Amino acid sequence: MSITNEQILDAVAEMSVMQVVELIEAMEEKFGVTAAAAVVAGGAAADAAEEQTEFDVILTAAGPNKVQVIKAVRGATGLGLKEAKAVVDNAPSALKEGVDKAEADALKAQLEEAGASVEIK
Repeated sequence: MSITNEQILDAVAEMSVMQVVELIEAMEEKFGVTAAAAVVAGGAAADAAEEQTEFDVILTAAGPNKVQVIKAVRGATGLGLKEAKAVVDNAPSALKEGVDKAEADALKAQLEEAGASVEIK
């Protein structure tokens, strides 16, 4: 006979807090693990996921100085005039993807100085 997870959870729900603590201790001893280790490991994984190392620079709008923004896009990306204009005209669009934080911040500052609206994701 096989016991389902739902049956186990129903049985645990009927236990007192002391009984649950004793059950956890017995499981830790039987399987050689600790519940605290699982929480710490889960917290470490969450911290690693939160620490972003690659960023995308997104041009959201050209703003009032479209010509200056096109020049800034050309300088930052190495695109030709026609391609840079197309990027600006089709905003929102990604200018650079997978760059480090310093490069993303520098590019954002450069474009905002030209009058563009920029997001870093």
